[in-house]
Amino acid sequence: MSDSPELNDENKEVRNINGFFGLISFSTILPLNIHTTIEEMALFTWIWPIIGGLIGIIVGTFGFLIVDLFHLPILIAAALIYSFSIWFTGFHHLDGLIDFGDGMMVHGSPEKKIAVMRDKRIGTGGIAYLLMVGLITFAAIGSTPLILIFYVLVISEIAAKMGIVTCATFSKAFPDGTGRPFIESMNKKKLLISFIISLALGFLIFNSIGIIGVTMGLLSGAIIAFVSKKSFIWATGDILGTSNEIARMLALVAMVTLLLI
Repeated sequence: MSDSPELNDENKEVRNINGFFGLISFSTILPLNIHTTIEEMALFTWIWPIIGGLIGIIVGTFGFLIVDLFHLPILIAAALIYSFSIWFTGFHHLDGLIDFGDGMMVHGSPEKKIAVMRDKRIGTGGIAYLLMVGLITFAAIGSTPLILIFYVLVISEIAAKMGIVTCATFSKAFPDGTGRPFIESMNKKKLLISFIISLALGFLIFNSIGIIGVTMGLLSGAIIAFVSKKSFIWATGDILGTSNEIARMLALVAMVTLLLI
């Protein structure tokens, strides 16, 4: 005998809830112990910037405390803040950036580049991209006016996830990989809704500077999608991870530059 419609609806609702909290667990080191699948998590890809906002509140609070409470020198504080940010998100996206850097250094077919990207070894390209993005992000955090550091950090994490959803929207999924469900779940309508929600959050948190930061996340994701199409044709989870790191970096640079003008 088949399950009743009521039970099917209830099971679907449970899976949806698990998918949402699973995406939070996937995005952080929080031990939520959620049993779900990548496909169920991917249903909430368009909500990722909101999860980024929650991450940003935690990172921003950490930054505010070590600057305001412990009065650490700004360079030491910036290093600790950036380290906390990539640690709290489980190094997932940073690993993607390193693999992306290795793939970008390879000459040959897209298949060969993706094979190098998925190789567990780390090459010169990966180290170079890690250093470039890490140093620029660190410098941007260190240049942030101390009184505004909480707001800048929250927006930067929203922008980072805006980069992922934008890159996913404009990318072609590689057939075999964890990034495929996230890419296939996105479309321009969902992107628009995600962007509008993120802009509203950006404005509520940090006025026009927040809008600029979120917009930089969108532009960063589009840039990475364009670069990946030119170099790899397809996009993988590593490329989505790269869009997170690049979007955070460029959003920070844009916001801090405007604040210091």
